[in-house]
Amino acid sequence: MVRIAAILASAAVIALVGGLWYASRPADGDPFDPCRSAAVAGGTDAIGGPFTLVNGAGETVTDADVITEPAIVYFGYTFCPDVCPLDFARNSQAVDLLAEKGHSATPVFITVDPERDTPEVVRDFAFNNHEKAIGLTGTEEQVQAASRAYRTYYKAQDKSDDYYLVDHSTFSYLVLPKHGFVEYFRRDTSPEDMADRMACFIEAAT
Repeated sequence: MVRIAAILASAAVIALVGGLWYASRPADGDPFDPCRSAAVAGGTDAIGGPFTLVNGAGETVTDADVITEPAIVYFGYTFCPDVCPLDFARNSQAVDLLAEKGHSATPVFITVDPERDTPEVVRDFAFNNHEKAIGLTGTEEQVQAASRAYRTYYKAQDKSDDYYLVDHSTFSYLVLPKHGFVEYFRRDTSPEDMADRMACFIEAAT
């Protein structure tokens, strides 16, 4: 059931961004063109941007505080029974594979369930996946603003049930300092493929 909800959530975010489609396109001065396997309707400027959230230490931070090196950003929640743990573990594995290529990156987890995901909860969830991982939460308004910036979708089910689930999109986003969002990855992308594509973008940015 959760997998079906994730698929439906992914379909919803595709509609929100106007459609994500695979295509080849001319370089047109884009230094990242050789690295791209996907294009975003409206261009990469349509996704990403400033956010203000709360880190695992309870400190208010901005995107400038968090994105200090290449980062792979994922929106999920810690109570997620299978999708989020697997996706974030894949992202963390890709970061380790990237390190073997000589590049450093940070896995970033932004909750879409701030009611249950306190700073301590997201801190532990992130660290248990990767020693460099950053977990972020915030007020409902702060989380909504970050979600809108990245064009993600999420919707909590009936909260009268203590074990409620949250439907959400499942894309991971590569964000580079000074460049912002440059690429997204689907759930079926392997950590090896992700690391290779991330390396391409990082090297093109230097």
